[in-house]
Amino acid sequence: MRQPKTAQVVIGAQFGDEGKGKITDYYAAVVGTDGVVARFNGGAQAGHTVVTPDGLRHVFSHVGSGAFAGAATFLSRFFVSNPILFLKEWEVLATQGIRPLVYVDPHSPVTTPYEMMINQISERERGTDRHGSCGIGFGETLERNLTPVYALTVGALDDAGALAVKLDAIRRVYAPARLARLGFGEAFARNAGLFLSDAILEHFVADTRCFLARTTVADIQTATHSRRLLFEGAQGLLLDQDRGFFPHVTRSNTGLRNVLALAGDLGLERLEVTYVTRAYLTRHGAGPLPHELPEKPYPGVIDATNVPNAYQGALRFAWLDLDLLSHAIAEDLADAKRWPEVSVNARLAITCLDQLGDEPATYYRDGLRRAASIESFAAAASAGMADVLLGIGADRNSIQVSG
Repeated sequence: MRQPKTAQVVIGAQFGDEGKGKITDYYAAVVGTDGVVARFNGGAQAGHTVVTPDGLRHVFSHVGSGAFAGAATFLSRFFVSNPILFLKEWEVLATQGIRPLVYVDPHSPVTTPYEMMINQISERERGTDRHGSCGIGFGETLERNLTPVYALTVGALDDAGALAVKLDAIRRVYAPARLARLGFGEAFARNAGLFLSDAILEHFVADTRCFLARTTVADIQTATHSRRLLFEGAQGLLLDQDRGFFPHVTRSNTGLRNVLALAGDLGLERLEVTYVTRAYLTRHGAGPLPHELPEKPYPGVIDATNVPNAYQGALRFAWLDLDLLSHAIAEDLADAKRWPEVSVNARLAITCLDQLGDEPATYYRDGLRRAASIESFAAAASAGMADVLLGIGADRNSIQVSG
């Protein structure tokens, strides 16, 4: 009997920072060099931490979190490429002996230095009303690409002369107009030295040359041919641009919508989806955080990845709300009903359980605060899903299957 064409999918079920990198690495280790991790949303603002069983650690941004396991990476048309930050990550991985195979869709939007400037300037100008952006120009790139004359994709990077002309138009015409629309028109003049720097423009053109040299431009059919496919999401369901707490959202569909579109391109028949959450709730950046706490929920909580930064501040903590979790997952799974040719099987992964120490798992259900053993907590959180992955340590070998 012919086996259905299947792919694994890893999706964050909260505000991001759930442990998607660890779960992606867990699945990638099964297929190794036969696998390819497809990034189906987001961009360089991702920070997916992977620790190997022998202690190698990296926070993945562009490159898929299966790279330590030998899997290739595919940056889809829904992924925003940032050549500057890609090269920084490439250099870090090279020091660890990793030179990943990276494919990138020619329709992937490209971030320039000018969206990064606009993003950072506008967040500073908002003061206490910040949206919680990472400051790397992700949403601004998508905004600029809505105007065809200023749109820039990976497929257009090969002509350095034409690229320089477009960049000049972006910095001289688009950037001041965009800042004015945002209500910060005077900020362009205050930062004109950066926007009009020829050195920055020329350096970026050189960066695009290096970016193209280290990647292979290809469509999804070519990049995934004869490989086991694993989709890796960025951010989380509660940051989805259509379902999150606007305006404190990411400009992206963080759940199944993009995956289903790509599955249609490939003729996939089944998706094995893993929704990931920590044992508690976190948020990095401004915006609502139900049941927020003034400090860490458990004394054993350690997070070396989400350090404070100028645009998002420090990591925030809360008790996990299982009603919010189940609602977010149910809404996302509802999207699959519009694609009846693709069957979807869902499971839950709960990470950071080792950080609870000897304390019971504390969570909210039906508006009430509760405490339970890890086993009872996992059963309550899974809400009828077949089984649960329990992350009780830093690396893939610490993951257990319950249920």
